[in-house]
Amino acid sequence: MSATRLRIGFIPLVDAASIIVAADHGFAADRGLSIELLREVSWSNVRDKLNIGLFDAAHLLSPVAIASSLGIGHVRVPIISPFNLALNGNAITLSPGLFAALANVADGDIAHPLVSARALAKIIAQRKARGAEPLNFGMTFPFSNHNYQLRFWMAAGGIDPDEDVRLVVLPPPYMVDSLANGQVDGFCVGAPWNSVAVESGFGRILHFSCAIMARTSEKVLAVREPWANANPETLAALLQALTDAGNFISDSANQHAVAVSLSRRFDVDAEVIARTLAGNLKLATDGAERSDRRYLMISGPDANRPDPVQAAWLYAQIARWQQAPLSDEMRIAAQAVFRSDIYDAAIGAAPSKPEPFDGVGAFVGPQFDADDVAGYVASWRGKHEPALPMRVVR
Repeated sequence: MSATRLRIGFIPLVDAASIIVAADHGFAADRGLSIELLREVSWSNVRDKLNIGLFDAAHLLSPVAIASSLGIGHVRVPIISPFNLALNGNAITLSPGLFAALANVADGDIAHPLVSARALAKIIAQRKARGAEPLNFGMTFPFSNHNYQLRFWMAAGGIDPDEDVRLVVLPPPYMVDSLANGQVDGFCVGAPWNSVAVESGFGRILHFSCAIMARTSEKVLAVREPWANANPETLAALLQALTDAGNFISDSANQHAVAVSLSRRFDVDAEVIARTLAGNLKLATDGAERSDRRYLMISGPDANRPDPVQAAWLYAQIARWQQAPLSDEMRIAAQAVFRSDIYDAAIGAAPSKPEPFDGVGAFVGPQFDADDVAGYVASWRGKHEPALPMRVVR
C-alpha cells in the first residue's frame, strides 16, 4: 500500500523540529505518510500557500491561524490547529550598543523585564530630547507572539510601541543581517536566530520570551478545516507521527541527531541548535549563559495538546492592540481554532494541569481569565495603549 503524500510548509526555526524529525527519521513513514517539506522564508508565504491549498499542512504562527479564521489582516480561510508544535522559544535580542546603554541607565538588574523596560523608556526619552530617530525593533509578523511580546514588555515600562519606537516586519532568517547592518536596534524572534546573532557578535540576548510570559503557544500545525474534515485518518496519522518525533526529540540521547537534521535544513551550525534544544543559550560573546526549562517546550501532552486558554490569550492580544474588535463571539471563534478534540482522539494522552495557575504567567499585569477577555483588555486601557489602530512598518 502506497504512502499518503503530504506537502508541509515550514520556516527554518527550531520549533519546526517535530515536523522535520517526523519526515527525516522515519516516523511519518511508519504511519503510512510521505512528507515533502517545503522551506519558506516568510510567514505570509506560508499562510497564503496553506490557504489556497498548495500546502496540505503548515508550521504556522499560532496567532496567524486565529487571524486567518477570523478573517482579519487577510481573506477569511477557516484554519484549525489540532497539534501545538511548541510553547515559548522566542527571545529579545539587542545590539551590543543598545544593551550597554540599557545597563548604564537601569535601576536594578536588567535581567528582569520590568527593569529593562523602564531602562528602555529612559533611553527613548533621551533620544527624543536630542531629536534622534526612534529605535527600530524587528518582529516576524503583525499577528505573532514576537510582536505581542515586544509590545507587552515595552508597555510595562511606560513605552507606547506605536509612538515611541518603530516595529518592523522581517522574516526570521533576515533578522541577524538587519541587526548587523544597523537597520534594527533589536528584535524578537525564535530559535536559532537569536543565537546566530550572538555567535556572530552582532547581538546580545536580553530576555527569553518565557520571562515575559511563562507559557505561550508559539507555533502550531495548521490545516484547512475542510481538508481536516475530508481526511480524518490522514490527519490522525500525522498527529501520531509528530508525537513519535517529539518523543524522540525529548530523549537527550538523540539531541545530536536532531541537531544535525535541523542544521541541514537551516544552514546553521548544529552546536547552536543543540544548545537551543537543551534550553542553555549563550547570551553574549563574553561567554555568559542562561538556562531555563521553559525556554522551548516541544514535546509531551502539556506542550502539544491545543489549549483553548492559549487561544483566548492570543485573541486578547489581538484585541488589546486593536487588530480586531473585542467580542465574545470572536473570542469563542478564536478558541474553536485550537482543536483539542482531534488531538485527544488521535493521541489520547491527558495533559496535567498547566502551570502557571492562569495558564499564561505574564510577568506583570492582572491574572488572565479566558472567560473574561473583555475585562482583561479593559484593565489595560489607558495604560500606554495606542489612540489609533496599530501601525506596523513593513
